[in-house]
Amino acid sequence: MSQPLRVLIVDDEEIIRDVLETLLEREGYDVTSAETGTEALKAFEADPHDLVLLDLMLPDRSGLEVLREVRRRDPDAVVVIVTAYSSIEGAIDAMREGAFHYIPKPFQNQEVLLTVEKGAERRKLTEENRRLKQELSRQYGLGRIVGKSETMRKVFDLVRLAGPSKSTILVEGESGTGKELVARAIHTHSPRAGAPFVTVNSGSMPTDLLESNLFGHVRGAFTGAIANKKGLFEVADGGSIFFDEIGTVSLETQAKLLRVIQEKEFMRVGSVDTQKADVRIIAATNVDLKKMVGEGRFRDDLYYRLCVITIAIPPLRERSEDIPLLCNHFLSKFNQRYQKNVKAISPAAYHLLIRNRWPGNVRELENAIERAVLVCKTGEITPNDLPETIREEGSPAQDFTVPPHRTLAEIEKMAIIQTLQRTNWNKQEAAQILGLYRPTLYSKMKKHDIKDQRAAQRAAAASSTSAPS
Repeated sequence: MSQPLRVLIVDDEEIIRDVLETLLEREGYDVTSAETGTEALKAFEADPHDLVLLDLMLPDRSGLEVLREVRRRDPDAVVVIVTAYSSIEGAIDAMREGAFHYIPKPFQNQEVLLTVEKGAERRKLTEENRRLKQELSRQYGLGRIVGKSETMRKVFDLVRLAGPSKSTILVEGESGTGKELVARAIHTHSPRAGAPFVTVNSGSMPTDLLESNLFGHVRGAFTGAIANKKGLFEVADGGSIFFDEIGTVSLETQAKLLRVIQEKEFMRVGSVDTQKADVRIIAATNVDLKKMVGEGRFRDDLYYRLCVITIAIPPLRERSEDIPLLCNHFLSKFNQRYQKNVKAISPAAYHLLIRNRWPGNVRELENAIERAVLVCKTGEITPNDLPETIREEGSPAQDFTVPPHRTLAEIEKMAIIQTLQRTNWNKQEAAQILGLYRPTLYSKMKKHDIKDQRAAQRAAAASSTSAPS
């Protein structure tokens, strides 16, 4: 049997508190009363309540202050304002601050019960959504990383395996795939989770400034060095340091990073004294570091030190089956952030989202959903709510025309190949366009000897890299 809804009544009029308490207890609610804002917050601190019936005019502080504090402590708390007609404007202000509804005094008992019942439904839905999100996170996510595709499951497995180790890690992936999120997940799953996680945007600063930030400097090391300064390696002591776009670091700085990895020590700029560094290095790149090694632009010894464990994050276009899951994740995130109530994404909008090639990957998808939530005027995102670039790219390609003098089997094969090419060999999307179940599409591909071109290219690339030199 579920626990009764916990209701906190906050009103300085004793008769109002007594009436409401009697009314709600009769309906099975667990009721607590408070006369002042201070008493209310103490009661809420001791036992957070699901719903608060709050008077705006309190003797010690305003109801708006109490509302803000309650929602700071529990953003999901349902607060109903009970106020006199003369302060209706204040009740409207309270709703802008996140109050669920308001009841004017004098009130009807039935109105109170109906409003509390609706508030109870809101609280129940919120808790159910949270439970479902936690369950989805256990099944399809790792921290803030979301995905259920086979490639992302492999990423999750690698993170869980690599996290507890002491190895340096190289995270590979295009811009916007979530490399920093993966690095944070590795740190969280390591024994260093309680220590600092420090991010270095190595591509955004010149070598001298980067080294000063990394290793610190002593007073007088250069113009403007008026005092000793700790570097990020000292700040991250005991924790992890994440190098975003390690390929942009100069060869000179690469040599110093190699020393940190090998010897666990470094020197501040302008100093000859060594400092110890108990730091795990996680590096990320969106370029081919091995190719840079061949071109002499990246040290081979540093490369092999970094890629003890390599985690490759696939681009979004290669895991479009994750798009609905990511969309729901972002929809929930931006509904909460902007206090919106967009419930769904229309099938037509989903079609455009799945067909898009996403050059900016997950970051671009997140921006698109944020924009759609902000401009959506109904409870459902439609194609018109999406950015224009997505609508243009997702416009239907030229329809398949039946070629003359071909057998039915040949026409079927041509239609399947053309659809697979249009969807960049995404079989789930191709099956939807063709009106087939995915297993049926696989069966027809086998029947017509249709090979996945992407898989063939990956196999060829793998065989070439593994071949002896």
